[in-house]
Amino acid sequence: MNEEFTSSCSSSDCASCSGCSSSQNQTPNTISLTLDDDTEVECAVLTIYPVEEKEYIALLPLDENGQNNSGEVYLYVFSRTENGDPMLANIESDDEYAKAAEAFNTILENARKAEEIEETGELLD
Repeated sequence: MNEEFTSSCSSSDCASCSGCSSSQNQTPNTISLTLDDDTEVECAVLTIYPVEEKEYIALLPLDENGQNNSGEVYLYVFSRTENGDPMLANIESDDEYAKAAEAFNTILENARKAEEIEETGELLD
């Protein structure tokens, strides 16, 4: 699997992002994955997060319009080479995948709760 991080926005022109709400200092990252069947998939980087002794990355696959309508998320083991380049690896065991998925779901839930508090000033259940 090959991967390459790119910025999906021009740092000098936020208007180059379609529907992007980020500031110029926080342009969203994307990664181009080449899958085992040589299919290329552009993905938005959602987050990189630790679980036990490893780091994982959550990627949102995007269609040709830069959208994701399926809600599908890809999870990979994340590391860096000696040169600092990002490196992804498949999660090998079901147990490891379950731990990584559970941690990602916790991150999503915490983000949802933080958004509720920001919007309403209180946590809704």
